[in-house]
Amino acid sequence: MTDSFPGLPAAFFPATAPAAFSRADFGPDFHWGVSAAAYQTEGAWNLDGKGASIWDEFVRRPGKIRRRETADLACDFYHRWPQDLDLLRQLGIPDFRFSVAWSRVVPAGTGPVNPAGLDFYDRLVDGCLERGITPWLTLYHWDLPAALQRRGGWANRDVVGWFCDYTQQVAARLGDRVRHWMVLNEPMVFVGAGQLLGLHAPGRRSLGGFLASVHHAALAQAEGGRALRATLPATAHIGTTFSCSYLTPWRPALPRDVRATRRADALLNRLFVEPALGLGYPTADLPVLNWLERYMRPGDETRLPFAFDFLGVQNYTREVVRYSPYVPLAWATLVGAKQRGVPHTQMGWEVYPESLYHMLKQFAAYPRAPRLIVTENGAAFPDSEILPGQIADPQRQAFLQACMGQILRAKREGLAVDGYFAWSFTDNFEWAEGYEPRFGLVGIDFKTQVRTVKDSGRWYRQFLRGDGPEPVAQASRGSEKTGNKLCPFG
Repeated sequence: MTDSFPGLPAAFFPATAPAAFSRADFGPDFHWGVSAAAYQTEGAWNLDGKGASIWDEFVRRPGKIRRRETADLACDFYHRWPQDLDLLRQLGIPDFRFSVAWSRVVPAGTGPVNPAGLDFYDRLVDGCLERGITPWLTLYHWDLPAALQRRGGWANRDVVGWFCDYTQQVAARLGDRVRHWMVLNEPMVFVGAGQLLGLHAPGRRSLGGFLASVHHAALAQAEGGRALRATLPATAHIGTTFSCSYLTPWRPALPRDVRATRRADALLNRLFVEPALGLGYPTADLPVLNWLERYMRPGDETRLPFAFDFLGVQNYTREVVRYSPYVPLAWATLVGAKQRGVPHTQMGWEVYPESLYHMLKQFAAYPRAPRLIVTENGAAFPDSEILPGQIADPQRQAFLQACMGQILRAKREGLAVDGYFAWSFTDNFEWAEGYEPRFGLVGIDFKTQVRTVKDSGRWYRQFLRGDGPEPVAQASRGSEKTGNKLCPFG
């Protein structure tokens, strides 16, 4: 496989993954798709009755976003969704994961529904189905209505009820056509980066606010699942998604690094999945979580679990952990890829496809684990437009191919892994990093909104047609550049 990508480091091609495979190797019922998120793609931030979200306000705070960029327009998906769905169909991608913007549907977070907001998602779902694309809907992808943040946001226990009301409103409107639902997207990220580190919206740095938000998000995760179960047809599949990274100690022979890795694992990988599975919070490995008792009420232990139909595993890299006496909570710090001198992405994340395999193993090892879906996986690398309408991105293609190989490795060992969604369909607004990191299989010129299918997107199309991994050197070279017109394929 390495010969197909000359010049790329060996890290892209772990010997543990199958060297060659095709779509058929994953079985006929395996789901193949791409993922996107409302705030990162839709734009139209204040149109047609939409309320402000915490991200609409956060991006306007000086120093929070690189180059002071905003997602006011982003990919203009709100207006260009028909063309983008046409492009999805032309690429032969059968499943599309997207999120609903809470403040577009309920502008104040509670109270009256915005008919135009629900109408948009109604059209989007119908548009998917008309094109033979299966919609997968995420209810919360980090964009809390700003009006609710002014009432305490995730640190206010009332957020559980607010979220369930919103959930039922969306499910009642779309549940007759959407069969695959996800409650939360990566709660550890939006709670940790938003409430503890201040790096994401709403930009708070408070241990108390973080712990309160952890418990309320864990409750909302389960109660949101129950709200869906009570509203949707019995044929609906309900899941939720978790960020995760395979963690290894910086010095495996040093007990304090090993213990620090266990604490980091409890915080980063286990904090939300274990309560959902009825195992409670991982307090034995992270004692500071005992402070969550301050925010728990009688009966909460029985409200935290929910029998999800699937768990979404979202993995991009591994992290190396060392003990640190200067970092409270976990007493651990991450040793970055650049510091270790290993291949890394634009985000500074180590290129380590085997991380996905290890995290699938870790999640599947839980005694009550349902089936697993890889709902996000991808990489941001610099793209090269070598000719008009031709974007070469061999690193992304190699990374996706290697990660798929790790999923197949897990499946061949008997793990119940039933789907793969690449992040992301198009380039988009990458939160605090702005528009510089590019994850998309489809490139976007954000000045003109022209879409260009990258070589990785061509490869994914070829793979989904039933061929095995195609070397970059043999990829087709037709123009696949679009503005408002349907993308023509040669």
